[in-house]
Amino acid sequence: MKLSDVFKPMDDKKFDMFHIKSLLTTGMGVFTDGYDLSSIGIVIGAVLASFGLHSKTPEYNYWEAWVSSSALIGAAIGAIIFGILSNKGRKTFYGIDVALLSIGAVLQAFVSSPLELVLVRGLLGLGVGADYVLSPMIMAEHANAKDRGKIIALGFGLMWGFGATVAAGIYLVLTSLGYSLDTIWRVVLAAGAIPAISVIYLRRKIPETPRYLARIKGDMKAFENVVKQVAGKEVRVNENLKDINSFSEYFKKQWKIFLAAASLWFLFDLSAYTGILFGPTAIAKSVGINNPAVFSFVTEFGFTVPGGLLALATIDRVGRRPMQIIGFVGMAGSLMSFSFFRPLLPAFLALIVYGMYDFFMQAGPGSISAAGMLGVELAPTKVRGTVQSITVASGRIGATTAGLIVPTIILPSVGVDGLTLILSLLTFLAAAITYFFIPETKGKPLEESSMENQYVKV
Repeated sequence: MKLSDVFKPMDDKKFDMFHIKSLLTTGMGVFTDGYDLSSIGIVIGAVLASFGLHSKTPEYNYWEAWVSSSALIGAAIGAIIFGILSNKGRKTFYGIDVALLSIGAVLQAFVSSPLELVLVRGLLGLGVGADYVLSPMIMAEHANAKDRGKIIALGFGLMWGFGATVAAGIYLVLTSLGYSLDTIWRVVLAAGAIPAISVIYLRRKIPETPRYLARIKGDMKAFENVVKQVAGKEVRVNENLKDINSFSEYFKKQWKIFLAAASLWFLFDLSAYTGILFGPTAIAKSVGINNPAVFSFVTEFGFTVPGGLLALATIDRVGRRPMQIIGFVGMAGSLMSFSFFRPLLPAFLALIVYGMYDFFMQAGPGSISAAGMLGVELAPTKVRGTVQSITVASGRIGATTAGLIVPTIILPSVGVDGLTLILSLLTFLAAAITYFFIPETKGKPLEESSMENQYVKV
C-alpha cells in the first residue's frame, strides 16, 4: 500500500460545493494581492506628485523605486516567516495574512510622506507573502487530483488578474467623477482592504488539511474526522503516519527540483513585475497611452484574463510542463517582437504585440509557477511550507530587483526597447529550465508528484 492510497478519498472526490467555498475563501485573498500589487503601478505618478515629486525632481526615481518595491520586500520576509510557521498548522495562521493586508491597505490612505508609504506597504507586503505561502498549500492539500491544477490556476492565478482589473476600473471611475488625484490614489490603495476583510471569518473556519494532520501533526483521529467531513467517507488508519524524516534528507535528494522551481519564480517575477510596476507608465507611453489605468485595464481584461481562461481549459489536460514552456516562449517572442518592431508599428498594433506577452504569461507560468503550483506539487508535505516559502521569496526578490533597478538603471540606460529585449532573453532561459528540470504533475496525487511515496511505506 502506498502513502497516496491513504489520501485517495480526497484525491478521488468530485468537484463540489466544498471546493467552491474553498476557492472563494482562498481566492479573495489572492484577489486582494493582485489588487494591492498592481494598483501602485497605476497610481505611482499621482502618489509622488502629491508629495511634490515629478520626473525632473532628483529624488523622483529613488522614491519611485522604493514605493514600488516596499510591498515586495515585505512579501519576501512574510513568505519566509509564514513558511516556517506553516508546520505549526496550515490554518493556524490563516486569516492573519488577510488581516495584515486589511490594516496595511487602510493605513495607506493616511500617510503624509513617501517614507511613511514605504513602511506601510512593507507591512501590507508581510500579508501578501503569508498569503502566497498559505493559500496555494491549502488549495492543493484540499483539492482532488483531477482538478487540482485548475483549482489553483483559478483561485490563485486568475483571481490575481481580476484584482488588477478592478484596481484599474476603480481608478477610471474616480477619475471620470472628477476627484482630485490626491484623493484618487488614497481611495484606490485603501480599497484593497474590502476584499481582504470579507474573508477573514471564512479563513478562520476552514478545516485543517488532512495531509498536515497525518504527516506533520500525526493526529490520525483528526485526520479521519476531516476526511469524513470533506470527502464524506469513513476511513480508518491503524498506524501513525507522522513523518520522521529530516528536512535535510528531502533537500539532499530533491534540491535540484526545488532550486529550479525557485529560479523559475524569480525569473518570472523579474519580468512580470517590470510590466506590473512600470507598464502603466513607461510602456504605456511608448504605445501612445498616457492614462496608466487605461493601459492596465486593456492589458489585464483584454489579454491577461483570456490567458488565464486558456490555462483553466488546458492545465489539467495538456499539463503544467508544456503549458509553462509554451507560455515562457510566447512571452519571450512577444517581448522580442515589441523590442524590434515597436518603432515601426502603429501604436494600436504595438499594444497588441505587448498584450500577447500578458496573454502567454497568464496562459502559462502566471497560472503555474507564479500561482505557487510548483512549490506545493513538487515538495513533500513536511517540507512543503519551507519549499513554498523559498519559491515565493525568490519571486519577491525578482520583483524587488525589477522595482529597484528598472527605473534607476535600465530605463535611463537602454529605454523601453532595450528593457523588453533583456526580459525576452530571461524568459527564454526560464523556458529552458522548465524543459530540463521540471517533471509533469498533472492528475497525480501530491504524494506521487512530490515523490513522498518513496520515503514511506504504509
